[in-house]
Amino acid sequence: MGVLNVTPDSFSDGGLYADVEAAITHGLALLAQGADVLDIGGESTRPGATRPLVAEELSRVVPVISGLVERGAVVSVDTMRAQVADAALAAGATLVNDVSGGLADPEILGVVADRGAPYVAMHWRAHATEMAGRATYDDVVREVGDELVLRVQAALGAGISADRLAVDPGLGFAKTAEHNWELLRRLEELERLGLPVLLGASRKSFLGSLLAGPDGAPRDVADREDANVAISTLAARTGVWCLRVHEVRRTVDALRVVAQVEGREFVPSDPAGRVDPA
Repeated sequence: MGVLNVTPDSFSDGGLYADVEAAITHGLALLAQGADVLDIGGESTRPGATRPLVAEELSRVVPVISGLVERGAVVSVDTMRAQVADAALAAGATLVNDVSGGLADPEILGVVADRGAPYVAMHWRAHATEMAGRATYDDVVREVGDELVLRVQAALGAGISADRLAVDPGLGFAKTAEHNWELLRRLEELERLGLPVLLGASRKSFLGSLLAGPDGAPRDVADREDANVAISTLAARTGVWCLRVHEVRRTVDALRVVAQVEGREFVPSDPAGRVDPA
């Protein structure tokens, strides 16, 4: 899954693709590098970010989605809002990637169910301005799993079929760096949910802290890709369904290596069909 933020304030690429044509051009480049699906987001969810108006989010994502779909792309919309999800699906998006798992706007679940779209529910506790204060756990892996079960139950209750569901542990969302690392160490435990897992570690601050220089300053956000490729490789060995990344080619190369070592053919995912590629 290639990340395409059409925002002025995302933590790593805010403002780079706010222009519709620039966004479409970058999206096509990600596809050429091997992305199976493009995740279009019009709201920054970096810590402390202020939410845009609904109309503003719509004006950011809908033209880009339409333009990329017209060029043959499979597109996901990264949104927490029912109205935006509905407009994005109407514009040709295939999948809804909701970082709130339906908590920010419960009506989004009904929209997805009505349209029969795949849905990714991420673990989430609060909006960007509040989430740092919610990063308290006794056992982060168990609690994230338990809270995702509740979101899955809500999605099923709204009419989303089980074969259209995936989950995301939400690295960096209401989690400290150590929480993120613990989730990665025990990623296989999320298999108890019985659903495909989407993982997004790309460029996040816990990688910058790990790679800090002698002066303690975090590694620059644009220079964390090697660490993310290592995570992608390890995650692929655990059977993670999809990796959400900013730089596609190096992750695709890593996945090809994993497939070769495991003695199987490298097969891209199928976001347009069943969420579970099996």
